[in-house]
Amino acid sequence: MRFLLCLSFLCGFSLAAAAEPVVFPALSGNPDASTVVVYSSLDEPLARPMIVGFQKANPDVAVRYEDMLTGEIYDRIVKETDAGEKTADLAFSSAMDLQVKLSNDGYAQRSDLPMSARWPDWANWRNTAYALTFEPAVFVYHKPSFTREKPPSTRAEFVDYLKRHGSAVYGKIGTYDIERSGVGFLFMARDQEQFGDIWSVIQTMGAAGVKLYSTSSAILERVSDGRFVLGYNILGSYAADWASRHPDVGIVLPRDYTVVMSRIGLVPQAAASPDLGRRYLEFFMSKEGQTIMARELQIPAVSPDVAGANTANTMREMLGGQLRPVPVSPGLMVYLDQVKRARLIARWNEVLRLQ
Repeated sequence: MRFLLCLSFLCGFSLAAAAEPVVFPALSGNPDASTVVVYSSLDEPLARPMIVGFQKANPDVAVRYEDMLTGEIYDRIVKETDAGEKTADLAFSSAMDLQVKLSNDGYAQRSDLPMSARWPDWANWRNTAYALTFEPAVFVYHKPSFTREKPPSTRAEFVDYLKRHGSAVYGKIGTYDIERSGVGFLFMARDQEQFGDIWSVIQTMGAAGVKLYSTSSAILERVSDGRFVLGYNILGSYAADWASRHPDVGIVLPRDYTVVMSRIGLVPQAAASPDLGRRYLEFFMSKEGQTIMARELQIPAVSPDVAGANTANTMREMLGGQLRPVPVSPGLMVYLDQVKRARLIARWNEVLRLQ
Protein backbone atom coordinates (compact mmCIF):
# COMPACT_ATOMS: atom_id res chain seq x y z
CA MET A 1 0.00 0.00 0.00
CA ARG A 2 1.37 3.40 -0.99
CA PHE A 3 0.54 5.12 2.29
CA LEU A 4 2.60 2.62 4.23
CA LEU A 5 5.68 3.78 2.37
CA CYS A 6 5.28 7.03 4.27
CA LEU A 7 6.04 5.21 7.52
CA SER A 8 9.56 5.03 8.86
CA PHE A 9 11.96 3.12 11.09
CA LEU A 10 10.23 4.01 14.36
CA CYS A 11 9.59 1.45 17.05
CA GLY A 12 9.76 1.91 20.79
CA PHE A 13 10.77 -1.69 21.51
CA SER A 14 14.43 -0.76 21.44
CA LEU A 15 17.13 -2.74 23.19
CA ALA A 16 19.51 0.20 23.33
CA ALA A 17 20.47 1.84 26.61
CA ALA A 18 18.58 4.95 27.65
CA ALA A 19 20.13 8.15 26.35
CA GLU A 20 21.17 11.15 28.44
CA PRO A 21 18.40 13.75 28.91
CA VAL A 22 18.37 16.52 26.31
CA VAL A 23 17.26 20.03 27.30
CA PHE A 24 15.72 22.42 24.77
CA PRO A 25 15.87 25.99 26.20
CA ALA A 26 12.77 28.17 25.89
CA LEU A 27 12.63 30.04 22.59
CA SER A 28 11.86 33.21 24.53
CA GLY A 29 15.43 33.14 25.83
CA ASN A 30 14.24 33.33 29.43
CA PRO A 31 16.73 31.27 31.47
CA ASP A 32 14.13 30.94 34.24
CA ALA A 33 11.40 29.61 31.95
CA SER A 34 9.24 26.72 33.14
CA THR A 35 10.38 23.28 31.97
CA VAL A 36 8.16 20.40 30.87
CA VAL A 37 9.74 16.99 31.55
CA VAL A 38 8.99 14.23 29.04
CA TYR A 39 9.76 10.52 29.49
CA SER A 40 9.57 8.89 26.06
CA SER A 41 10.47 5.65 24.28
CA LEU A 42 10.87 7.54 20.98
CA ASP A 43 14.47 8.43 20.17
CA GLU A 44 15.11 12.14 20.69
CA PRO A 45 16.38 12.80 17.12
CA LEU A 46 13.15 11.34 15.76
CA ALA A 47 11.01 13.27 18.26
CA ARG A 48 12.75 16.59 17.60
CA PRO A 49 10.19 17.93 15.05
CA MET A 50 7.41 17.53 17.63
CA ILE A 51 9.51 19.27 20.29
CA VAL A 52 10.30 22.12 17.90
CA GLY A 53 6.62 22.46 16.98
CA PHE A 54 5.56 22.51 20.62
CA GLN A 55 8.09 25.20 21.48
CA LYS A 56 7.06 27.38 18.54
CA ALA A 57 3.53 27.27 19.93
CA ASN A 58 4.83 27.66 23.50
CA PRO A 59 7.98 29.84 23.32
CA ASP A 60 7.88 30.37 27.08
CA VAL A 61 8.47 26.67 27.87
CA ALA A 62 11.75 24.70 27.96
CA VAL A 63 11.66 20.94 27.29
CA ARG A 64 13.65 18.28 29.13
CA TYR A 65 13.41 15.15 26.98
CA GLU A 66 14.41 11.83 28.56
CA ASP A 67 14.65 8.98 26.05
CA MET A 68 14.42 5.56 27.73
CA LEU A 69 13.11 2.03 27.30
CA THR A 70 9.40 1.35 27.79
CA GLY A 71 9.95 -0.71 30.95
CA GLU A 72 12.18 1.99 32.38
CA ILE A 73 9.48 4.61 31.87
CA TYR A 74 6.98 2.51 33.81
CA ASP A 75 9.42 1.57 36.57
CA ARG A 76 10.66 5.11 37.05
CA ILE A 77 7.21 6.67 37.28
CA VAL A 78 6.09 4.04 39.82
CA LYS A 79 9.29 4.31 41.88
CA GLU A 80 9.30 8.12 41.96
CA THR A 81 5.59 8.32 42.76
CA ASP A 82 5.76 5.70 45.52
CA ALA A 83 8.73 7.52 47.07
CA GLY A 84 6.69 10.74 47.28
CA GLU A 85 8.86 12.39 44.63
CA LYS A 86 7.87 14.30 41.51
CA THR A 87 8.08 12.54 38.15
CA ALA A 88 7.65 13.34 34.45
CA ASP A 89 4.98 15.76 33.26
CA LEU A 90 4.26 13.58 30.22
CA ALA A 91 4.94 9.90 29.46
CA PHE A 92 4.87 8.73 25.81
CA SER A 93 5.44 5.01 25.27
CA SER A 94 4.82 2.20 22.80
CA ALA A 95 4.19 -0.26 25.67
CA MET A 96 0.41 -0.03 25.53
CA ASP A 97 -0.08 -2.48 28.40
CA LEU A 98 2.29 -0.69 30.77
CA GLN A 99 0.82 2.73 30.00
CA VAL A 100 -2.70 1.49 30.69
CA LYS A 101 -1.50 -0.15 33.90
CA LEU A 102 -0.12 3.21 35.06
CA SER A 103 -3.53 4.73 34.40
CA ASN A 104 -5.51 1.90 35.96
CA ASP A 105 -3.33 1.79 39.09
CA GLY A 106 -3.64 5.50 39.82
CA TYR A 107 -0.27 6.66 38.48
CA ALA A 108 -1.85 8.89 35.80
CA GLN A 109 -4.21 11.84 36.15
CA ARG A 110 -7.21 12.88 34.14
CA SER A 111 -6.50 15.32 31.30
CA ASP A 112 -9.60 17.00 29.90
CA LEU A 113 -8.38 18.56 26.68
CA PRO A 114 -9.96 20.36 23.70
CA MET A 115 -9.81 17.18 21.58
CA SER A 116 -10.87 14.75 24.32
CA ALA A 117 -14.54 14.55 23.34
CA ARG A 118 -13.68 14.06 19.65
CA TRP A 119 -10.89 11.54 20.13
CA PRO A 120 -11.85 8.03 18.94
CA ASP A 121 -13.46 6.01 21.73
CA TRP A 122 -11.03 3.11 21.31
CA ALA A 123 -8.09 5.53 21.67
CA ASN A 124 -9.17 7.29 24.88
CA TRP A 125 -9.32 5.68 28.31
CA ARG A 126 -11.32 7.98 30.60
CA ASN A 127 -9.46 11.09 29.41
CA THR A 128 -6.39 9.66 31.16
CA ALA A 129 -4.49 7.60 28.56
CA TYR A 130 -4.63 8.55 24.86
CA ALA A 131 -3.49 6.56 21.82
CA LEU A 132 -1.59 9.04 19.64
CA THR A 133 -0.45 6.85 16.71
CA PHE A 134 -1.97 4.23 14.37
CA GLU A 135 0.49 1.50 13.32
CA PRO A 136 -0.53 -1.75 11.55
CA ALA A 137 0.91 -5.28 11.63
CA VAL A 138 1.61 -6.51 8.09
CA PHE A 139 2.77 -9.46 6.00
CA VAL A 140 6.05 -8.82 4.18
CA TYR A 141 7.25 -10.80 1.15
CA HIS A 142 10.18 -11.19 -1.24
CA LYS A 143 8.84 -9.80 -4.52
CA PRO A 144 11.01 -11.91 -6.89
CA SER A 145 9.57 -15.04 -5.24
CA PHE A 146 6.04 -14.06 -6.28
CA THR A 147 6.32 -13.41 -10.01
CA ARG A 148 3.94 -16.28 -10.85
CA GLU A 149 1.36 -15.80 -8.11
CA LYS A 150 0.18 -13.14 -5.73
CA PRO A 151 1.49 -13.12 -2.15
CA PRO A 152 -0.98 -14.30 0.51
CA SER A 153 -3.32 -11.57 1.69
CA THR A 154 -5.22 -13.46 4.42
CA ARG A 155 -4.17 -15.93 7.07
CA ALA A 156 -6.00 -18.72 5.21
CA GLU A 157 -4.02 -17.88 2.07
CA PHE A 158 -0.84 -17.76 4.14
CA VAL A 159 -1.48 -21.32 5.35
CA ASP A 160 -2.43 -22.51 1.88
CA TYR A 161 0.76 -21.07 0.38
CA LEU A 162 2.99 -22.79 2.94
CA LYS A 163 1.24 -26.13 2.47
CA ARG A 164 1.34 -26.00 -1.34
CA HIS A 165 5.02 -25.10 -1.54
CA GLY A 166 6.21 -27.47 1.17
CA SER A 167 9.95 -28.09 1.18
CA ALA A 168 10.56 -25.27 -1.32
CA VAL A 169 9.84 -22.69 1.39
CA TYR A 170 10.99 -24.67 4.42
CA GLY A 171 13.01 -22.43 6.73
CA LYS A 172 12.19 -19.35 4.65
CA ILE A 173 9.48 -17.86 6.89
CA GLY A 174 10.11 -15.41 9.72
CA THR A 175 8.13 -13.85 12.57
CA TYR A 176 8.73 -12.41 16.05
CA ASP A 177 9.79 -14.52 19.00
CA ILE A 178 6.93 -13.67 21.34
CA GLU A 179 9.06 -14.51 24.39
CA ARG A 180 11.56 -11.77 23.54
CA SER A 181 9.56 -9.25 21.50
CA GLY A 182 6.98 -7.05 23.22
CA VAL A 183 5.28 -6.11 19.97
CA GLY A 184 5.37 -9.73 18.83
CA PHE A 185 3.58 -10.85 21.99
CA LEU A 186 1.00 -8.07 21.65
CA PHE A 187 0.25 -9.03 18.03
CA MET A 188 -0.01 -12.74 18.88
CA ALA A 189 -2.34 -12.05 21.80
CA ARG A 190 -4.58 -10.00 19.52
CA ASP A 191 -4.48 -12.75 16.87
CA GLN A 192 -5.79 -15.19 19.45
CA GLU A 193 -8.68 -12.83 20.20
CA GLN A 194 -9.48 -11.99 16.56
CA PHE A 195 -9.06 -15.31 14.74
CA GLY A 196 -10.52 -18.56 16.02
CA ASP A 197 -8.24 -20.70 13.86
CA ILE A 198 -4.99 -18.89 14.66
CA TRP A 199 -3.32 -21.99 16.06
CA SER A 200 -3.56 -23.73 12.69
CA VAL A 201 -1.61 -20.78 11.27
CA ILE A 202 1.07 -21.16 13.96
CA GLN A 203 1.20 -24.94 13.48
CA THR A 204 1.62 -24.54 9.72
CA MET A 205 4.41 -22.03 10.22
CA GLY A 206 6.08 -24.45 12.62
CA ALA A 207 5.85 -27.25 10.06
CA ALA A 208 7.39 -24.85 7.52
CA GLY A 209 10.41 -24.31 9.76
CA VAL A 210 9.58 -20.75 10.78
CA LYS A 211 12.52 -18.77 12.20
CA LEU A 212 11.94 -16.51 15.23
CA TYR A 213 13.57 -13.14 15.92
CA SER A 214 13.26 -10.40 18.50
CA THR A 215 13.66 -7.55 15.99
CA SER A 216 11.92 -6.54 12.79
CA SER A 217 15.19 -5.74 11.05
CA ALA A 218 16.46 -9.32 11.34
CA ILE A 219 13.38 -10.58 9.48
CA LEU A 220 13.27 -7.78 6.92
CA GLU A 221 16.95 -8.16 6.07
CA ARG A 222 16.33 -11.81 5.18
CA VAL A 223 13.22 -11.01 3.16
CA SER A 224 15.05 -8.30 1.22
CA ASP A 225 17.87 -10.61 0.12
CA GLY A 226 15.67 -13.63 -0.59
CA ARG A 227 16.66 -15.87 2.31
CA PHE A 228 13.04 -15.56 3.45
CA VAL A 229 9.99 -15.46 1.20
CA LEU A 230 7.52 -14.29 3.87
CA GLY A 231 7.39 -12.49 7.21
CA TYR A 232 4.33 -12.65 9.45
CA ASN A 233 2.91 -9.87 11.69
CA ILE A 234 5.71 -7.35 11.12
CA LEU A 235 5.28 -3.80 12.45
CA GLY A 236 4.39 -1.66 9.43
CA SER A 237 6.71 1.21 10.37
CA TYR A 238 9.76 -1.02 10.10
CA ALA A 239 8.44 -2.75 6.99
CA ALA A 240 7.75 0.50 5.16
CA ASP A 241 11.23 1.82 5.87
CA TRP A 242 12.80 -1.32 4.43
CA ALA A 243 10.46 -1.32 1.43
CA SER A 244 11.38 2.29 0.64
CA ARG A 245 15.08 1.35 0.51
CA HIS A 246 14.90 -2.26 -0.70
CA PRO A 247 12.72 -2.68 -3.82
CA ASP A 248 12.44 -6.46 -3.38
CA VAL A 249 10.46 -6.06 -0.13
CA GLY A 250 6.68 -6.06 -0.57
CA ILE A 251 3.99 -5.26 2.03
CA VAL A 252 0.48 -6.65 2.46
CA LEU A 253 -2.12 -5.49 4.98
CA PRO A 254 -4.00 -8.74 5.71
CA ARG A 255 -7.51 -8.57 4.23
CA ASP A 256 -9.16 -10.76 6.86
CA TYR A 257 -8.10 -8.30 9.58
CA THR A 258 -5.16 -6.01 10.30
CA VAL A 259 -4.13 -5.45 13.92
CA VAL A 260 -3.15 -1.85 14.68
CA MET A 261 -1.04 -0.86 17.70
CA SER A 262 -0.51 2.64 19.13
CA ARG A 263 1.86 4.67 21.28
CA ILE A 264 0.12 6.11 24.35
CA GLY A 265 0.53 9.49 26.03
CA LEU A 266 -0.49 10.36 29.60
CA VAL A 267 0.18 12.86 32.38
CA PRO A 268 1.51 11.08 35.52
CA GLN A 269 -0.32 11.62 38.82
CA ALA A 270 2.89 12.87 40.48
CA ALA A 271 3.91 15.18 37.61
CA ALA A 272 5.96 18.14 38.82
CA SER A 273 4.13 20.46 36.39
CA PRO A 274 0.91 18.70 35.29
CA ASP A 275 -0.38 21.82 33.53
CA LEU A 276 2.71 21.79 31.30
CA GLY A 277 2.28 18.07 30.72
CA ARG A 278 -1.29 18.67 29.61
CA ARG A 279 -0.15 21.53 27.40
CA TYR A 280 2.33 19.19 25.69
CA LEU A 281 -0.29 16.44 25.36
CA GLU A 282 -2.77 18.96 24.00
CA PHE A 283 -0.26 19.93 21.31
CA PHE A 284 0.37 16.23 20.55
CA MET A 285 -3.38 15.80 19.94
CA SER A 286 -3.92 19.06 18.05
CA LYS A 287 -4.27 19.21 14.28
CA GLU A 288 -0.84 20.85 14.10
CA GLY A 289 0.82 18.26 16.33
CA GLN A 290 -0.78 15.29 14.59
CA THR A 291 0.21 16.72 11.21
CA ILE A 292 3.81 16.92 12.41
CA MET A 293 3.46 13.32 13.58
CA ALA A 294 2.32 12.14 10.15
CA ARG A 295 4.53 14.27 7.92
CA GLU A 296 7.72 14.85 9.88
CA LEU A 297 7.96 12.04 12.41
CA GLN A 298 6.49 9.78 9.71
CA ILE A 299 4.21 7.96 12.18
CA PRO A 300 0.51 7.54 11.27
CA ALA A 301 -1.73 10.06 13.04
CA VAL A 302 -4.92 9.19 14.96
CA SER A 303 -6.70 12.56 14.98
CA PRO A 304 -10.04 12.72 13.11
CA ASP A 305 -9.04 16.24 12.03
CA VAL A 306 -5.98 15.12 10.05
CA ALA A 307 -6.38 13.63 6.57
CA GLY A 308 -4.02 12.74 3.76
CA ALA A 309 -1.24 10.18 3.63
CA ASN A 310 -0.11 8.43 6.79
CA THR A 311 -3.28 8.95 8.83
CA ALA A 312 -5.94 6.75 10.43
CA ASN A 313 -8.56 8.59 8.37
CA THR A 314 -6.97 7.56 5.07
CA MET A 315 -6.38 3.99 6.19
CA ARG A 316 -10.00 3.66 7.32
CA GLU A 317 -11.30 5.08 4.05
CA MET A 318 -9.28 2.49 2.16
CA LEU A 319 -9.65 -0.50 4.46
CA GLY A 320 -12.66 0.11 6.73
CA GLY A 321 -13.48 -2.74 9.10
CA GLN A 322 -10.38 -4.64 8.05
CA LEU A 323 -8.46 -2.54 10.60
CA ARG A 324 -8.58 -3.74 14.22
CA PRO A 325 -6.95 -1.16 16.52
CA VAL A 326 -5.92 -2.39 19.94
CA PRO A 327 -8.29 -0.54 22.32
CA VAL A 328 -6.82 1.59 25.09
CA SER A 329 -8.50 -0.11 28.03
CA PRO A 330 -7.77 -2.26 31.08
CA GLY A 331 -8.16 -5.26 28.77
CA LEU A 332 -4.55 -4.63 27.76
CA MET A 333 -3.40 -5.63 31.23
CA VAL A 334 -4.24 -9.27 30.53
CA TYR A 335 -0.94 -9.30 28.62
CA LEU A 336 0.84 -8.49 31.90
CA ASP A 337 -0.71 -11.38 33.84
CA GLN A 338 2.28 -13.69 34.24
CA VAL A 339 0.19 -16.88 34.41
CA LYS A 340 -1.75 -16.04 31.25
CA ARG A 341 1.41 -14.86 29.54
CA ALA A 342 3.23 -18.07 30.40
CA ARG A 343 0.25 -20.12 29.23
CA LEU A 344 0.15 -18.37 25.84
CA ILE A 345 3.91 -18.72 25.35
CA ALA A 346 3.79 -22.41 26.35
CA ARG A 347 1.04 -23.11 23.84
CA TRP A 348 2.92 -21.15 21.17
CA ASN A 349 6.05 -23.24 21.72
CA GLU A 350 4.09 -26.49 21.81
CA VAL A 351 2.17 -25.77 18.60
CA LEU A 352 5.28 -24.62 16.76
CA ARG A 353 6.89 -27.97 17.52
CA LEU A 354 3.96 -29.97 16.10
CA GLN A 355 4.88 -31.40 12.70
